Amino acid sequence: MRLSRFFMPILRETPKEAEIMSHRLMLRAGMIRQEAAGIYAFLPLGYRVLRKVCRIVREEQDRAGAVEMLMPTIQSADLWRESGRYDDYGKEMLRIKDRHERDMLYGPTNEEMITGIFRAYVRSYKDLPLSLYHIQWKFRDEVRPRFGLMRGREFLMKDAYSFDLDLAGARHSYNKMFAAYLRTFARMGLKAIPMVADTGPIGGNLSHEFIILAQTGESEVFCHRDYLSFTPPDTDAAFDDVGQMQALFDKWTSLYAATSEKHDAAAFAQLAADHRVSARGIEVGHIFYFGTKYSEPMKAVVAGADGAERPVHMGSYGIGPSRLVAAIIEASHDEAGIIWPESVAPYRVAILNLKQGDVATDQASETLYRELTAGGVETLYNDLDERPGAKFAAMDLIGIPWQVLVGPKGLKEGKIELKRRADGAREMLSPADVRARFASTGTPGMPPAA
Repeated sequence: MRLSRFFMPILRETPKEAEIMSHRLMLRAGMIRQEAAGIYAFLPLGYRVLRKVCRIVREEQDRAGAVEMLMPTIQSADLWRESGRYDDYGKEMLRIKDRHERDMLYGPTNEEMITGIFRAYVRSYKDLPLSLYHIQWKFRDEVRPRFGLMRGREFLMKDAYSFDLDLAGARHSYNKMFAAYLRTFARMGLKAIPMVADTGPIGGNLSHEFIILAQTGESEVFCHRDYLSFTPPDTDAAFDDVGQMQALFDKWTSLYAATSEKHDAAAFAQLAADHRVSARGIEVGHIFYFGTKYSEPMKAVVAGADGAERPVHMGSYGIGPSRLVAAIIEASHDEAGIIWPESVAPYRVAILNLKQGDVATDQASETLYRELTAGGVETLYNDLDERPGAKFAAMDLIGIPWQVLVGPKGLKEGKIELKRRADGAREMLSPADVRARFASTGTPGMPPAA
């Protein structure tokens, strides 16, 4: 994409309303625009990142055996009355009426709707286990929306729901999602720690929040330091292997880790002082097992092998992709701007023509842009007629992982400069060598900065 044809309204000044770094940088980089309190439009640059995040989420949900579908945002209040949550949920739920005066709501979550879908079609244990998920916009009327996408009112959510015949099956479904979440966040460059958590209005008696440590986290969290060196599951993890999934779950829950709501000060104090980590944390995922909380009142039952009907055991599993975009920025930035992991970066490479209008730099930049694009490399070509300093600042702000600097001085020697955004490492290469670096699907190699 040529920057001259792109829509990226960069702001020179930091908006006063932006209190945390992710909010400041997303507004300055032209990724989002506030339309109302806690409600944001994703502009092209931000939307590209959001799509990358969703792709990773989908790939790991599919790997774990979940099946994608899509449910509507508007739900009937009757379903929520069946579960008993319509009056209990609180003012966060946006309640509305249609033209026929029927009670409706803008869904804050989908346990009731998915249970209604399940009971309409599934009758036998032979159809279990079953996990369904979707990625859909939700609305919760937060009393005080703040911090940009970190606490908004409208947000994109991946909900997955598992259905099993009994507790043993439900625990395996829970463990599979547990493993899938570890892989999902690791692929985005995040070190997520599963912590015992409160179930809140979702209900149930087993729940974990996946937390990344960050100074701007909303709440205090507590964990054993060894979690920071744990390795997430590999691509060859056998999700259908009950023993392997249980062993993985046991490892990742073997040490102390809890949110403030579940914190046991006495148990935490028993850890060696150098093993105790007390920090602020950002929730990036939340999983629940709630048994028959919804299936019993809503009569979602299946016949077992003995012919007897019984309510299914359920779990729900949430990830907020829109919130994740902000969380990644909180975990990966510097004074100059965002530092995107390659897996979610809006573009992999940025070409900076340092002397727009010069025949040699124009030709070299155009040729490299065409060749990288033809090779499937997502490339943003900064072809604006601006001074080099302005181009450097803009590209550092938006955080493209690799910058190719094409200037007349280097071209006289047959070289262009390759800069790695993460650490500022630079290397002079021929145009052919630059193309070769990005010809493979892997991360191009570069020695670490001195």
